[in-house]
Amino acid sequence: MGVTVRPGLERRLRAALKGEVRFDAATRGRYATDASHYQVMPIGVVTPAGPEDVAEALRIAREEGVPVLARGGGTSQCGQTVNEALVLDCSRHMTRILSLDPDARRAVVEPGLVLDELNRALKPHGLWFPVDVSTASRATLGGMAGNNSCGSRSLRYGTMRDNTVGLEAILADGTVARFGPVDAGTDRPVPPGLVSDLLALGAREAEEILARFPQVQRRVGGYNLDALLPANRPQNLGHLLVGSEGTLAFFTAIELALSPLPPARRRLGACHFGSFHGAMASAQHIVRLGPTAVELVDSTMLELAASIPLFRPTLEAFLRGAPEALLLVEFAEEDDAENARRVAALADLMRDLGFSWEGTGTRFGGVVEVTDAKLQASITELRTAGLNIMMSMKEERKPVSFVEDAAVPLEHLADYTARLTELFEKHGTRGTWYAHAGSGCLHVRPVLNLKLEKDLRAMRAIAEEAFAMVRAYKGSHSGEHGDGIVRSEFHRMMFGDRIVSTFEAVKDRFDPAGLFNPGRIVRPPRMDDRSLLRYHDRYAASTVVPRLDWSEFATEARPTPALQFQGAVEMCNNNGACRALAGGVMCPSYRATREERDSTRGRANTLRLALSGQLGPDAFTSEAMAETMALCVGCKACKRECPTGVDMARMKIEVQAARVAARGLSLRERLIAFLPRYAPLARHARAAIAWRNRTPWLARAIERATGFAAERSLPEWSTEPFRDAEAAGGAGERVILFADTFNRWFEPTNLRGAVAVLRAAGFAPVAASAGGRPLCCGRTFLAAGLVDRAREEARRSLEALLPAVRAGLPVIGLEPSCLLTLKDEWLALGLGAAAREVAEAAMLFESFVARRGERFRAVFRPREAEALVHGHCHAKAHGVAQDIVAALRLVPGLSVSMVESSCCGMAGSFGLQVETAPVARKMAELSLLPAVRRAASDAIVVANGTSCRHQIGELAPREALSPARVLAAALGPQ
Repeated sequence: MGVTVRPGLERRLRAALKGEVRFDAATRGRYATDASHYQVMPIGVVTPAGPEDVAEALRIAREEGVPVLARGGGTSQCGQTVNEALVLDCSRHMTRILSLDPDARRAVVEPGLVLDELNRALKPHGLWFPVDVSTASRATLGGMAGNNSCGSRSLRYGTMRDNTVGLEAILADGTVARFGPVDAGTDRPVPPGLVSDLLALGAREAEEILARFPQVQRRVGGYNLDALLPANRPQNLGHLLVGSEGTLAFFTAIELALSPLPPARRRLGACHFGSFHGAMASAQHIVRLGPTAVELVDSTMLELAASIPLFRPTLEAFLRGAPEALLLVEFAEEDDAENARRVAALADLMRDLGFSWEGTGTRFGGVVEVTDAKLQASITELRTAGLNIMMSMKEERKPVSFVEDAAVPLEHLADYTARLTELFEKHGTRGTWYAHAGSGCLHVRPVLNLKLEKDLRAMRAIAEEAFAMVRAYKGSHSGEHGDGIVRSEFHRMMFGDRIVSTFEAVKDRFDPAGLFNPGRIVRPPRMDDRSLLRYHDRYAASTVVPRLDWSEFATEARPTPALQFQGAVEMCNNNGACRALAGGVMCPSYRATREERDSTRGRANTLRLALSGQLGPDAFTSEAMAETMALCVGCKACKRECPTGVDMARMKIEVQAARVAARGLSLRERLIAFLPRYAPLARHARAAIAWRNRTPWLARAIERATGFAAERSLPEWSTEPFRDAEAAGGAGERVILFADTFNRWFEPTNLRGAVAVLRAAGFAPVAASAGGRPLCCGRTFLAAGLVDRAREEARRSLEALLPAVRAGLPVIGLEPSCLLTLKDEWLALGLGAAAREVAEAAMLFESFVARRGERFRAVFRPREAEALVHGHCHAKAHGVAQDIVAALRLVPGLSVSMVESSCCGMAGSFGLQVETAPVARKMAELSLLPAVRRAASDAIVVANGTSCRHQIGELAPREALSPARVLAAALGPQ
C-alpha cells in the first residue's frame, strides 16, 4: 500500500483515546481519496471522540514524528484531505452545536458538524448559516473553514471567512488558543509572541500583499495574509486560519455569524441562451440587477441531467428548447413585489441584449420565470449536483478538476471562457462548465483520461497556460475549492516569490516541525506527480469476472466484462452524496453508524482497491470485503440518488456471488435463498415458527444454529395461502397478477385485496404460473449470491409472462422487492430483449391504480381517516413511491401523507440477522418509527413492503397495512 504501518503508534493511540483507531489496509484505503483525482495512503485513521482525543492524538503524533491530517466530509476536490499522515476524522463524533445565541446571531460548533444539520437546528429560530455550498448535505463546518468555502449566494453573503467570527484551535506544540479579533478578550489567548510576529509580518508585507493579491471576491488561494494588514483593524487572526487547509492548526470549535432565513417567497429567472459566449457576456449586466445568485448550467450538463431519472422531470418543467447555456438568476428580497420587478427587469435586459424566444442560433433566448417553491428547490438541487452530473459520463474520459474554479473579473468572463475553450481544443479535449457566473467563478473541467500518459501531459500543459491567462486577467487561480495538491504548485506564478516566501514564513511560525498536512499550500509536490494519482503506475486491470451484465460501461478501453465491472465501480468520484444524514434514502447504514466504511463511497473505494490489486490477492472475497459489504441493505437508493450512478446493491450481488463460489453457503444463506422452493412445505411448520417466536430459550437455540436473532420474531406462514385459482376467471380487461412468494405464503390477504380492487374496476386478474409452480423473480437467490439459480427462475418466469406481455397485458405485483426485480436485475441477467419487454410492462399494484385513477375512483366509498405512508426503498429508487399516495387519495375523504424516511432497516433478512439486527433497529429509529409513534391512534399506517410492515409491526408497534388492503376495505357495494 506504499505506507509503513507503525504498530507502536497504533498501540499508543488505542491506549490513550476513546474514539476508534484503525490501521488496517481497507480503512486506510477508504481514506486515501477525496473528491479529487488523487490517492495518498494515510498511516492510520482516528475518529476522535472529542477535543481531548484530538489533543492526545496530536501529542502522540508529535512524539512519534508522524504528520496529522484533519478531515471532515472528505469532499475536497484538490487533494487537500489526502496525505501520508495520521487522519483525524471529526465527522463521526465531533458534531455538536456547543452554543447558540439567536439574539446575537452567533453559534459555536464542533468541526465535524454537517452544514445541513446546523441549518436544520437553526431554522426554528429563523436563522441559517448562509455559506450554501453544493455539498451542504455532507460538508462539515471544519472542512468549510479549512477550505474557505463560498457557495452559490456569495454575491449576497460572502465567503466562509466573511461569516466566521473566530476559531478555537490546537497549535503544533499543544497550545489551545482562540483565534479572533486581536483585541478581543478570551480565556484562551493566542501566544503573545505569535500575535506580534504575525502583525509585524502584515505591516512589513502590506505593500506586496496589496499589489499581488487578486481583487476579486472569489480568492481562496494561499494564506489570507490580507487579514493581517494594518488597515484591517482590528485584525482577525481567525481569518488567517480560514482557508489554511489544516496546515497551521487543528480546529476544535468555530464561532459563526448567522443570518436571518431568506424570505420564503423568492423568484427565479431561468435565462436561456443560444450561445455559451452570449451567456458569459451577459453575466456582468445581470449582476447589476442585484440578484442573490447567478448560476450557470451548460448544454453538456443539461444533456446528462436529462438521462438521469431524478432530474428529468425538473428539466421538463422549465426548460424551453435546446439552449447552449442557462443562467439561473435568483432574487430574494423581503418585498416580493421588488422581486417581481427585478424579474421583469431581467426579461427587459435579455431583450435589450438581443435574446428573444423569436430569435435563432446564438440570439435565441429569453427568461422563464419560476415562482413555484418546489420547482425552485428542484432546480437548485439540479444545479448543485452539477459536478456529479458531469461525472456521470460512462466513458473512460471524465471531467477533471485542476483549473476548476479560477475566478476572473466579470468584464473578462466571456473572453476568458472563449480562450479557455480554444485551449482545450488545442489539446484535443473539451470542457464542461457550470456554477457561479455572477462571481466570475466557473467550474470548468477538461475531459481527460488520467490513465493515459498523453492526457497527463495535456493536464500539465492546460494548467500552465490557463493559469497564465488568469494571471493576465488579474484573476485568482483558486476561486472556491482551495489549493491542495492541484494548485499549491502554482502559487509562485500567481503571487510571486516574495508572497510565497511569506506563506512559508507563516507556516513555519505556526508549525516549525511540519506536523499539520505537509506539502499543501507551501512546499508542494508537482500536481501531476504520477505517484499521487488515483490511477497510478501500479493500478492494475481487474481480472474478476462478474456474474451480471455490466456492458453499459463498455468502451474501447473496456472490452471485457471484468473491465466493464471495474469501470462501473470507478464511477464513484468520492463526492460523498451518500453521506447525507436526511432527505432521500441513501445511505441508510451510514446514517445509522456514521462509519465511512458503511457509505456507498466507502464500499466503492474498497471495491476499486480490491479490483485494482491494491489490497492484496483474493481481496475481492476476503473477510475485509465481507465486512465492508455487511451493512449494505441493497436498498438501491444509490441507483437513483448517487449522482454518478453507483449501483452498490448490484455490486454487492457480485461480491456475494464470488464469496459463495469461494466459500460456499451458510445454513442461514441457504434458508434465505431457497425460501420460494420450500415455502409450500414449510407452511405446515407454522406452529413451530409461532412456538419459536413465543419461546425465548428456543429462539436462542435457533439463533445459535442459524444466526437469526433471538429477539426478532420470524415471519409466520399463513394457514390459508393464496391460490392461483383465486385470480382465475371473471369478466373484464385481463391483467397478469405476479403473486410473489411473500404475499402468497405469509400475507395472502393482500393479494386477495388486490384481486377485489381490480375486479371492482372492471379488470380480470390472472395469476401466472409455470411448470406447476408459482412464478418467482429470483430475488432471494440474488441476495445469497446464487446468480445462476436466479437466472433459472427469471428465465422460467420470463417464458410464462412473455406471451401475455406481447398480447399487451400489464404485469402487476404487490411486493416492490420482487416486482421491481423484473425491471432491474432481470435486465442484468443476460436474458436478452425479452426481459426488457417484460420490464416495460411490469408495474406495482399502486402504480397501476394511480395511472388509471378515474376508473378506480368510482369504486371507492368515502372514508374519513388519515393514512401515513412509508414507501419501500426499491419503490423510491424507481421513482414510484409517490404512487402509493396517489392511489390512496382516490378514496374520498382519506387524508394521505408520506413519511420522509430512509430504509426501515428490515431489508429482507437484514433485520433478522443476529449481527445486523441492532443496526436495523437504529435505521428504523432515525425517522420511520418516531413518525409512526407520533401518528394518531386511529391513523392507518401503510407500507407497501413485506419487510417494512414486519419492522413497523414489531418495533413501533403498530399494524401496517398493504395499500391493497386499504383500498379493498374502501370498496363500495358491487
